[in-house]
Amino acid sequence: MGRSNRRSAVILAIGAMALSLSACGGRKAPDENLLRDNKCEEKMVVLFAPMERSRPDAENIARTAFDQTIIMAEKKLNLKVEYNTYTSENYQEKTYDDVSLDRIRNNMDDFYLLNPDVLQKMGREGKLADLSELDCVDNLREVVKTANTVEGKLIGIPQEVVVYGLFVNKDMFDEYDLDLPNTPEEFLECCRVFKENGIETPVGANRWWLETFVFAQAYADLYNGDNTEAEIEALNEGERKYSDYMRKGFEYLKEMFDLGYIDAETAYTYEAIEGEGPDFKEQKTPIVMAYWGAANAETAYRDLDFNMEVIGFPSERGQMPVVSMTGFSVGAEAEHKDDAMDVLDVILSDEALKVYSETNQVISPSKNVEVECVPALRPLNDLVNDGTYVLATNANMKVEQWGNVCLIVRELMNGASVDECMAELDRLQEESLK
Repeated sequence: MGRSNRRSAVILAIGAMALSLSACGGRKAPDENLLRDNKCEEKMVVLFAPMERSRPDAENIARTAFDQTIIMAEKKLNLKVEYNTYTSENYQEKTYDDVSLDRIRNNMDDFYLLNPDVLQKMGREGKLADLSELDCVDNLREVVKTANTVEGKLIGIPQEVVVYGLFVNKDMFDEYDLDLPNTPEEFLECCRVFKENGIETPVGANRWWLETFVFAQAYADLYNGDNTEAEIEALNEGERKYSDYMRKGFEYLKEMFDLGYIDAETAYTYEAIEGEGPDFKEQKTPIVMAYWGAANAETAYRDLDFNMEVIGFPSERGQMPVVSMTGFSVGAEAEHKDDAMDVLDVILSDEALKVYSETNQVISPSKNVEVECVPALRPLNDLVNDGTYVLATNANMKVEQWGNVCLIVRELMNGASVDECMAELDRLQEESLK
């Protein structure tokens, strides 16, 4: 089926659904004596997300956890949450972000699970509702509200805070009498020792997550100082440059490439975990970077033959976790906006977040929900709970961070100079000022 036909089919399907719903509310003839149609009485809220509703026997833990919270909302609110699902087969050349933008602008769904760049763009276009009056907002960590506020409006709330850190083979560090590094200089020294002792590539990497090193060094002071809001405002007004913050992070990555501590050429061909993961598991490389959930996943780093610890990235302020998050948002002009807001209030309540977080073993967006993590994650968990972190996604910054910096780091991996990378950052900032 061609793209235009596929799109028409979606529109027709939604139109048919709308017609059937309106038919339920139509006036009956006076002499009709029909039994109540339960389907017509049931309220419906439509979600657009990358996942389908899982079967009762589904093995995907994340989907099961999310579905549990949706079931809580359905029972409490006496409604049905219908899933519209993105699949690459249906949309082919369009990414999830592309499709999300189109559906939001055309009010095709009621609420959405959005990546940070889409959340930011739609917030600035006024297409997302302000969630700040929801009851659940009182319980949110400040990091969640900071990362998802655009022009004073809270437009997205996640069910988990995604934290990135360095996954290290503690046994290999002990073998060479190395302390776990805190600063950029200490990290380079550890890599030097590994390299000199025959470890060809001390840091296993992929083409997605090297920007975490940049964020840790670029924003350690910004997010852990006393002037965060003013500094972000200066960036948004063009009074400060993103390149001034990020240059040292890019120079640091370039130095690791040049010294052979990271194989940039190989890393560029790797997908996350699939590429560098086997060497880490086989103890050929002592360091990789990954997100919190990888420590709990069988397909990643849950069951290993050595002692693993997850620490923050090196910065002048010490080990620094890097935080990123998606978010649930409601369309500003959604057909069932009020019901969708009620659904969010349930699935983001402390009760629901406790179920979600305990099932997935993740950091909750609620400051009231604590989950016992595996021992390897305790160093990272302690830092986040102490308020030590940097944000890689911040909807209040006019230049989208996570995606743009990832792409510019790839240019560095392909041989671009640091100056060329900084020029691209400056270009993006100039565009945002227009």
